[in-house]
Order: sequence, then structure tokens, then C-alpha cells
Amino acid sequence: MLRRRRPLLRAAAVGGTAYAVGRHSGRQREAQASAEADQDQRIADLEQQQAAPAQYQQPPPPPPQPAAPAPGPSMIDQLNQLNDLHQQGALSDEEFAAAKAKLLGN
Repeated sequence: MLRRRRPLLRAAAVGGTAYAVGRHSGRQREAQASAEADQDQRIADLEQQQAAPAQYQQPPPPPPQPAAPAPGPSMIDQLNQLNDLHQQGALSDEEFAAAKAKLLGN
């Protein structure tokens, strides 16, 4: 009887191994199919978002407004400064008159 058991044990071992390999490869195929289905769903969602009408999408933020130029000294301050320079002798009468005309826009 020992001779008969060996072929049966060998057949059982081969059959068990084949069953385990088949089951493992089946699980791999299921996992791969699930991953592909998940990826297909994500792609479909992205395509749907891109094709959505503009009313459902948020508009881009407006560009930042340029900063207003810093206000310079007032015209009165500039005239006072010119007058001070003229009284100190830094400006001649002609230079003072020309700078004053330029400042006043004449």
C-alpha cells in the first residue's frame, strides 16, 4: 500500500498547489480590474468637471490692483520750498521765475 499512497500524495500536492496559484491569480485579476475601474471613474469625474458650464465653476480671482502712486508734496509746499531757496540765494530771479512757471503749468 505504500506504493499506492505516493502517487495519491503527489497528485494531492500538485492539485493543492494548482488550486492556490489559481486562486492567487484570480485575486490579482480582481484587484487589477478594481483599480482600472477606479481610475476610469476618476477620469470620468475630471472630464465632467472640465465640461461643466461656466456658471458652476468659480471665476478666477481678479488681478491685484496696481498701487496708487504716492502723493508728492503739495503745490503750496513746493512753492514755499522754491521761495526759501530763492531767499537763501540758491536760485536767481530767472531760475525762480522759470521753476515757478513750470510748477504752475504756465
